Amino acid sequence: MSDFARNAGVVVVLLAVSVGFGAWTTMQDPTVGEQLISLLKESIMGEALDSSGPMMAVMLFFNNLQACVLMFVGGASLGLLTVFIISTNGFVIGSVLEMVRKDHSVLYVVAAIVPHGLFEIPAFIVSGALGLMLAKALWREWEGKEDASALAHSYGRIFLLAVVPLVAVAACVEAFITPEILRVII
Repeated sequence: MSDFARNAGVVVVLLAVSVGFGAWTTMQDPTVGEQLISLLKESIMGEALDSSGPMMAVMLFFNNLQACVLMFVGGASLGLLTVFIISTNGFVIGSVLEMVRKDHSVLYVVAAIVPHGLFEIPAFIVSGALGLMLAKALWREWEGKEDASALAHSYGRIFLLAVVPLVAVAACVEAFITPEILRVII
């Protein structure tokens, strides 16, 4: 198994556990989900939801790109920031999904997540895996076994060629296609 596949697997497990924990926490105390949704509306989504499609796509793109960049460069903290960003995003996603699930059908939840999630989730997984690989490269450089700078350059290229386009497509789908799908379902 390749180093990337191992690290992507770690990210998937961490993301799944944190999504589950976020949903479970919100089931136990719905005010957690209410507070998170309120915070998201104030800080991120409020402006995006009130914006035109193109502006919403741009805002979603930069918001999600920022999270992906932090997951990647968080590897420089020996992966601590990477793990924190993955866990926090997973917790928020799980909590919000639980809040939406309480008020809507499973079909609605799937339609709200799957179209853009097909692109956004792989972008998060690749970013997190690259961040963990960067952390390992730094550790191995301190041991005198690897050149972290050369690997960081290579990982950065992968980030630009894989993550940025995935985030761009996800933002466009979330801004233009997902709302239309949800209108049909409602």
